[in-house]
Amino acid sequence: MQKILIKFLFQHWGFTFLLMGVFFFLFGVTSLNLFVLLKVNINLYIEHGVMVIADGALRQLVELLSYGYLSLLFYTLFKVCENILVNRLTSLRPDA
Repeated sequence: MQKILIKFLFQHWGFTFLLMGVFFFLFGVTSLNLFVLLKVNINLYIEHGVMVIADGALRQLVELLSYGYLSLLFYTLFKVCENILVNRLTSLRPDA
């Protein structure tokens, strides 16, 4: 399945370029202010202790960590598309 998908993306470079742009945009949106919000959330725990869990800080922390992993997924998919396009432009075949 993976080889079929890579072969398809290798043959349809325009679609691959479009996907790369979409993944780059999604990576930017999901990682926007992620580190700042995570730092503030952790500082909230340090300053007020576990009583902030009742106010929803734990849920916010889990959401921020989830956004981090989602952002990592989009970045990885961006890099896959980039690799396929670079291989295509440098005339490397996926079978080789």
